[in-house]
Amino acid sequence: MTTNSNAPNEMGTADIGKLLISYALPSIAAQMVSSIYNVVDSIFIGRGVEPLAIAGFGITLPLMNLAGAFGSLVGAGGGTLISIKLGQKDKDGANNVLGNVVVLNIIIGLTVMIFGLTFMDNILMLFGASENTISFARDFMQIILLGNVITHLYFGLLCAVRSSGFPKKAMAITMSSVVVNIILCPIFIFVLQLGIKGAALATVIAQASGLTILIIHFLDKQKYIRLYSKFLKLQKEIVKGIISVGLSPFMLNICACLVVIIVNNQLKIYGGDYAIGAYGVVNKMLMLFAMLVLGLNQGMQPIAGYNFGAKKYSRVIEVFKKTVFLATCVMITAFIVCEIFPHAICSIFADDKQMTDISANAMRIMVLAFPIVGFQMVTSNFFQSIGKAVTAAILSTTRQLLFLIPALLILPKFFLLNGVWYSMPFSDIVSTLLAVYLLRKQFRKLKIEN
Repeated sequence: MTTNSNAPNEMGTADIGKLLISYALPSIAAQMVSSIYNVVDSIFIGRGVEPLAIAGFGITLPLMNLAGAFGSLVGAGGGTLISIKLGQKDKDGANNVLGNVVVLNIIIGLTVMIFGLTFMDNILMLFGASENTISFARDFMQIILLGNVITHLYFGLLCAVRSSGFPKKAMAITMSSVVVNIILCPIFIFVLQLGIKGAALATVIAQASGLTILIIHFLDKQKYIRLYSKFLKLQKEIVKGIISVGLSPFMLNICACLVVIIVNNQLKIYGGDYAIGAYGVVNKMLMLFAMLVLGLNQGMQPIAGYNFGAKKYSRVIEVFKKTVFLATCVMITAFIVCEIFPHAICSIFADDKQMTDISANAMRIMVLAFPIVGFQMVTSNFFQSIGKAVTAAILSTTRQLLFLIPALLILPKFFLLNGVWYSMPFSDIVSTLLAVYLLRKQFRKLKIEN
């Protein structure tokens, strides 16, 4: 992958297989390093603070998803629009989108920070905190929210770097941030005795280091896409486009926030604080595999977006099919590993038999539908990549709202704690069937227009 001013053009001419690998590998490497950090971070918290701190950490997940929802609204929406503008040879349009991404991230980041800090304890109790876990959750989220603008700008500009033809640079920036995080986290927790606050502080500092590199990149006058002061003002049509395209990942994160609230509260009823901690443990491990698919999706996104903008629909279909194949291989591997070695995996996080046993049981159940989940994840991202915001939003929200949430409310009444775990593969299966239906309709349209 070249890093010169002609970098975006190869997306319309190079071999699709090689192009997908060249774009996906940097994203996969970055996502995997980031996921490994999240796992290591949980291990540091579980063993450097105490096992219940993992439960407190898990309580913060909905609030982090909420902040991430607004970040993805701008970052993913802006990144997709940049790819489409480049496919249309509209350089000024792409630069204009970039400027709007920066301004929107600052405004939304400040808003979420103020709201979160103002209603912190009420929010955490709603999310499933107990007297035993709320102090851990509060200590972590106060620092994360104070750095919220940094987080939003970091992820927003990272999407822009990747979408403007620099996937390897996006990988390098992500990996450098993670390395900073991994170095600082044990120092803050074990040496400086900052506890869970140390983990949060390390995260914010690491993201600030990555954001510095991103800003330097977009101020470079040699770059094809860069920041111009004249574009640092909101424009109604661009904001509308960003929000429209970013609606799918936004709704996905909002739904994820709601789902985790319900999961935590159901776990609190049927399993207690240890079950909440177990969910946090399993989530971290399963995200390792999900991030592999996300890396593939991020590799597919600029290629699909560029070729859709250039009306090269056969290339759009080809990159989708190759991405689905690779994603399916990843998730089948995840299924096998998690079914065979659940206790060995879960025991890494804390030296506590009760939490390990609950986690291992949850893991075996939650991965039951993994062999087909890769297809569903790629399909949802595919619609977003070609600007089909409504369809992508439908796929993103129905799994959570129509399938998962009712299952979470109904199945525990019959299967108790296991009912919470079974609700997840159930919703995966049904949402995959919906993805098949919507995809067939879109492919027929692309073949006719081609």
